[in-house]
Amino acid sequence: MTELHTSRLILRDVARTDAANVHGYASDPEVCRYVAWGPNTPEDSEAFVRQELAVLADPGRTSFNKLVTIAETGEVIGAVELRILSTAHRRGEFGYVLRRDEWGKGYATEASRALVRWGFERFGLERISATCDPENKASENVLQKVGLQYEGRMRRHLKVRDRWRDSLMFAILSDDDQPAG
Repeated sequence: MTELHTSRLILRDVARTDAANVHGYASDPEVCRYVAWGPNTPEDSEAFVRQELAVLADPGRTSFNKLVTIAETGEVIGAVELRILSTAHRRGEFGYVLRRDEWGKGYATEASRALVRWGFERFGLERISATCDPENKASENVLQKVGLQYEGRMRRHLKVRDRWRDSLMFAILSDDDQPAG
């Protein structure tokens, strides 16, 4: 049950009572615009919480989903996830999602920096990657602020609501400069 702390945020594990918190961001079509899941029904959000609780109980887990909360209030504003893709090759990937009313405040950058740092320090990862839709310029900016470098375009990488979408690939290595924060 690792919590990650930044100056304004706490990244914490999902709790049994978080379905409404998850639904607060996962039900918004604009929040889900560039991802392959959602918008969630209340049942989808409840199923996500049940799934995450099962993952938390697995000592061999390779997926670490954290809810992003405001440190002062405990209010849930989104989530970040780190997935270990290969322990042998020390590779991981991450993603993030925030409630629309919290966009543009630097929270995605702050949470992502903490998660990337944790991936390198806790798991000894050598490489951490992330993707974003080519149309999602805000997400592209976040990845660059976190220190990830653009590596290329993956054509027809994801099927999002019956439409094939390209993805831009970004990555950071353990010895790359990582912005403070």
